[in-house]
Amino acid sequence: MNSEQEQLKIWHLPDRSRFLSFTLKNRLLEPARSRLHSSTCNVVPKDEYIEVGSDIDIVCQTSCVQSKVFWTLNGTRVDESLSYTINSSRTVLSLRNFTYPKAELVCHTADTERVIGGTIIRSYSKPRNISCMLYYSNQDRPGLPDKFMCNWEHQKKGNIKYTVLSKSSLTRSWSEICNSHETTCISDYFKISDKIPMAANFSVTVRAKTAAWNTSSDTYTFRPLNILQITRPKLKVTTSSDRILVTWTVVSQKKTTNCQVKYRKAVNEATPVVLNKTLVNTETSEVAIEKVDSCSNYTFAARCAYKEAPWSAWSQEKTVLTKLKSKNNVKTDERCAPVLPLFSMCFKRVAGSDVRLRLWRTVAEAEKNGIRKVHAMWTEIPSSCQETFTYTIKQTPYKDLMTGGNHTDTLCCSSMCDVDVNQEAHRINLTAFHNESLSLVEDSVYVPAVDESLPQVTDIQTSTHEGSVLVSWKAPLQPVRGYMIDYTHNGNQYYWKETEYTNATLFDLLDKTPYNITVTPLFDDKTGHGKTAHQICSRVGEPGNVSIDNIQARDTSAVLSWIVKSEEPCSGDIVNYTIFYGAQDGPQLNVTVGNRTQKFVLKDLNPETQYSVYVRATALTGATQSENKVFTSKRFDPRLILALGICGGILIILVLSLGLCCAVQWKKFTEKPVPNPCNSSLAWWRSSSDEKGICSYPPYLDPTESPCDSVYTEKALVSPLAPRCNDNPASDLTEEYIDPATVSDGHIQKQDPVELAGTQNSSSPEECTELLPTENVLSSPYRSQTSVETPAPRAIKQCKRAPVKQQEKMLPVTVYVTLDMFE
Repeated sequence: MNSEQEQLKIWHLPDRSRFLSFTLKNRLLEPARSRLHSSTCNVVPKDEYIEVGSDIDIVCQTSCVQSKVFWTLNGTRVDESLSYTINSSRTVLSLRNFTYPKAELVCHTADTERVIGGTIIRSYSKPRNISCMLYYSNQDRPGLPDKFMCNWEHQKKGNIKYTVLSKSSLTRSWSEICNSHETTCISDYFKISDKIPMAANFSVTVRAKTAAWNTSSDTYTFRPLNILQITRPKLKVTTSSDRILVTWTVVSQKKTTNCQVKYRKAVNEATPVVLNKTLVNTETSEVAIEKVDSCSNYTFAARCAYKEAPWSAWSQEKTVLTKLKSKNNVKTDERCAPVLPLFSMCFKRVAGSDVRLRLWRTVAEAEKNGIRKVHAMWTEIPSSCQETFTYTIKQTPYKDLMTGGNHTDTLCCSSMCDVDVNQEAHRINLTAFHNESLSLVEDSVYVPAVDESLPQVTDIQTSTHEGSVLVSWKAPLQPVRGYMIDYTHNGNQYYWKETEYTNATLFDLLDKTPYNITVTPLFDDKTGHGKTAHQICSRVGEPGNVSIDNIQARDTSAVLSWIVKSEEPCSGDIVNYTIFYGAQDGPQLNVTVGNRTQKFVLKDLNPETQYSVYVRATALTGATQSENKVFTSKRFDPRLILALGICGGILIILVLSLGLCCAVQWKKFTEKPVPNPCNSSLAWWRSSSDEKGICSYPPYLDPTESPCDSVYTEKALVSPLAPRCNDNPASDLTEEYIDPATVSDGHIQKQDPVELAGTQNSSSPEECTELLPTENVLSSPYRSQTSVETPAPRAIKQCKRAPVKQQEKMLPVTVYVTLDMFE
């Protein structure tokens, strides 16, 4: 802090009284402050603008310091050789050819590097490279030009106002032509024609002005004809079968005019070809162009200019379609190869970039009759030729090439044709005709014999990359000219590509389509046997479409099954399946299974809950997923309900079967058939009362039938052979008459079997009387029997036996019995 600042600090009082005292003292000490000012440090000049390339001196006042000083420019220390000291109180920095747009110059003390002062120097440039032009705003109207324009180069910083000044050789004063804030200025020539006459030279300068600086460019002198841009030429283009003729007309006022014609192929936007031509005292000229491709679109344009004058605008572009070149205009190269030891065969091929048919063929396996089908194919003449062409395939056996005989012509209307050849070697030639006058033999191709020993390529490898197929193979041992790769996706449409290397990349293939690829080596005059690679897809896509086939919902599980349908032959192989499922308000769960699984059981489900599920199939090339399916788990397990239903059904069937059996047995029991009485005999049934000589009732007694109704005798006679109840059934017995008096206490007394043996009894139905027997007494051996129990006592009819004389002959007796007796 210097002494003046210390005084100011002492005199600076906050209250009003002290401020008045400070003012008074300031007036009294004013001479002292002027002396202090002479020792103030400073840098001059401040905020200076200088022209680029000029010189400037910067002064650093060092009266307030005792040490040396140094300078920095934009933070970089300046070499001491650029500064010098005057009277040890001033240091001057001298800058020569100043080119910085902006420079910060700071003066520092050498000992403490204290900043003494600084300044900012800015530079400006003057306009340069001024060019002016007289031109026509309407390019199709000749006469005097109507516009005057000048361009120049200058820095574009700040608000700069430009003024174009001009003076002719006939005047000495500068006239203002136009004003602009850009580096271009345009004015109507009719308004300044008196200042810039066409017959005299004139000078132009540009003044640039801002609030801080003002400068003018150098003076440029022009000749009006040298800055006159003439109107663009009028162009005409005509085509023929052998060349293109370009004609143009320009208004040149019979002066020397330089012209340019440019043309390019419109398809590939190639770099145009520019032809130069000079017109002398003429306004019309033409140029013939021959090096163009047939049936291609070309674009032409032309421009002209006076000597040293600017070029006119390009004429309107003309696009024309070239015609197909005739046979006489097509350049061909000749290729010869030995056929026989003393002869050689030459073939012509179209040279250059003209239309090429590019003939190729595929050979099928020989049929049983030895005929092979050759599929010839070629690239047609472009449709842009807008002509009609016909093609002829000529097949000639290789052994007849020298004589030129035994060939067959086949007329083809498209870019492919099938011909038949035998097992011998053949050469196929393609000829294109137009109007029956133009013929082009594009190429020929060799078909080897079936048993011809020709090399093949080996170890064909194929791979895919981003929709393209990469093919590589091993070359044969014999040297080859190249290789032909033909490929097809349907066996009808073929594509082919020729290469000199042992690998190739096939582009523009159909997406996700299988291709068959064949590689054939090419020699100078022959073609080897082709080698076919394994079928390969241009790109393996996503796996097939996944669809959920069935969902069998249970209470806590669900059986899920799905199917995969692939409509594309190049679908990716599935690596695994992932099942995503979850309740509506719950988290989504997933499980992954192998690629061979298409059925899965979802477990740990909640009963009566709605779930959503879908299946995703994942392959190395992508993934597909099914639609989202919704199902609801059951309240109970359907398998339990099914088991209960089956058991109930079986129980019902058993009950019905048992009831049916009982009903059948009951029906059999109630509907007994009557047996044949001829098969019955008379006998006593044994019972528990046999000890007392009493025959009990049969156990199977029909309650609706009386005992006497069960047995009927004929002529009241008993067969002498009828056995008795208590006797041996095998013995010959006759029934004895039983006297009622012999019955006591409800029992029948036993009789001597010997006495009964010779007794013959007879009875009559009229003599049957109804007895009241006691229980356990049977009145007749013809009663129905039962094995269960004896029925309740009932009235018994006892047949009275009439005594018969022994002298009388006994008649045979017929007896009727019931079925119950046999049971």
